[in-house]
Amino acid sequence: MLLPPKYVKKILSRLEDGGFEARLVGGCVRDTLLSRRPGDWDTATSAPPEAVLRLFPRSVPTGIRHGTVTVLYGGGVCEVTTYRLDGAYSDRRRPDSVSFTPSLEADLARRDFTINAMAMDLAGRVTDPFGGRADLERGLIRCVGSPERRFSEDALRMFRALRFAARLGFEIDPGALAAIYSLAPLAESLSAERVARELRGILASPRPDMVWAAVDAGLLGSRLAEGSGPRPRLAGLPVYARLAGFCAALEQGGYIMSTEAFLRSLKSDARSLRICSGAAEIIRSGRSDYKRLLRDYGEEAVLAAYPKSRELRAILRSGECWSRDALAVGGGELRDLGYSGREIGSVLDALVEHVIERPEDNRRDILCKLISEGKIHDRT
Repeated sequence: MLLPPKYVKKILSRLEDGGFEARLVGGCVRDTLLSRRPGDWDTATSAPPEAVLRLFPRSVPTGIRHGTVTVLYGGGVCEVTTYRLDGAYSDRRRPDSVSFTPSLEADLARRDFTINAMAMDLAGRVTDPFGGRADLERGLIRCVGSPERRFSEDALRMFRALRFAARLGFEIDPGALAAIYSLAPLAESLSAERVARELRGILASPRPDMVWAAVDAGLLGSRLAEGSGPRPRLAGLPVYARLAGFCAALEQGGYIMSTEAFLRSLKSDARSLRICSGAAEIIRSGRSDYKRLLRDYGEEAVLAAYPKSRELRAILRSGECWSRDALAVGGGELRDLGYSGREIGSVLDALVEHVIERPEDNRRDILCKLISEGKIHDRT
């Protein structure tokens, strides 16, 4: 079992020396029991936030309303949250209010899944009131208490269930899965950024095809129309090509009108829009004239469309010209030959087209001679 870093142990020790209970909680306990290295080390404590701030001078009240203090200690950072009970969730995302409690088990009872509702002390003893350890062994994503209640409180938990299943290789408890299908319309209340982050997490996992469960359950709601058709195996694609492959399949199946519109609805960044829209267009066209595709769409989009093409990779390794940047001549030479303004860009494009067909001609002397002899023309 992996042990927490020294700074985390010291934070727990200082809380306990101050007369409070302190435990590691949530994902770090789950990952430790799975012999995975946690990304974060979260601590829950019976100490009220004001006491945490007193005990740790280098701390920030990052979520004081919900009892969370970020502690900087011993070269590390750890979130310390007071044991709490959650009030109503009117926005389907965060509790409207919280109240603090001295009970660890009461704090664990408000959490989403049993595998995230365990706590561990400094000696490695696990508090597991809901059977999370057994669910880890069974490979099961199961809600703490009623799935309907958990998902109604926070609609993002439905996406999280799929992401955990995809990341860990687990199955989703039948009752939880039925609740996801039933309550999927609640996901309409989630921010586009949150939905996009969960989708990317699923696509980057060892089981990216779990993303189709989000489609089938209706979690993408009004972003998708009724669709059908083949679903390519995303697990067979490199991670960088999976979002483009998913979007292309959505287009081909009639779920979306365009990749660009779909990704804009998820507020994706400009780079993702460019790469995935280009890749989807390439896949839809069926074109495989790689040099012209590289010229028209750029390397990232073409690789996303054809990630397994040996011919494409051979072209990229060869150094052959498929863009203005790789031409042996540039604007300076064309100005010396009497060209100006838009003519320069047009002649450069004509030169690219020429060397795509005849890569051996991509030499300064040859290209200047072709232009001088009138064999390359301004296309404007």
